[in-house]
Amino acid sequence: MDRDPAVDQLALAHQQWAEHHEAAEHMSVITSVVRVQQLLLARLNALLAPFELSFARYEALSLLSFTRHGALSLGTLGERLMVHPTSITSLIDGLEAQGLVVRVPHPADRRRTLAQLTEQGRACCREATRALVDARFGLTGFAPEDAQRIVADLARVRAELGDPVEAPLDGALIGSHADGDDHASG
Repeated sequence: MDRDPAVDQLALAHQQWAEHHEAAEHMSVITSVVRVQQLLLARLNALLAPFELSFARYEALSLLSFTRHGALSLGTLGERLMVHPTSITSLIDGLEAQGLVVRVPHPADRRRTLAQLTEQGRACCREATRALVDARFGLTGFAPEDAQRIVADLARVRAELGDPVEAPLDGALIGSHADGDDHASG
């Protein structure tokens, strides 16, 4: 059965949930967050399609570009992206097949491998970033203060669920770790 695109399916789900269970507002938060995530990922992936990147691959390239030498251990990359080691291996396999990263031995620890940006990867990341920034990461209808408010609201949820959350400082999020740690951990 096809769904009617004019019907707000989340409002309908809220109504049905409220008829049968308690905490309908809380269920609506969950379904709204999941739906927004689906919509944003679809939009981001469409913006990145010309670069043959998914948002996950873009995130990995971005993290590598933030480091002094364009390299991080696979373990550190996985930690920062908050993904399972198997996922990071697959992600790097794809980026390597595209010629955007190469695997290199860690200079101080033979047991670890680094993912290192290639010049092609650095250029791709720069161009993809420009496309995402120009499109405001798919959130063109939001002013910076709207985005800050949403991040603050979601930070409260994250903190309640046990995620480490740092307080905003002068409207900017701190703790971004944008300085990288090329070879120090992971």
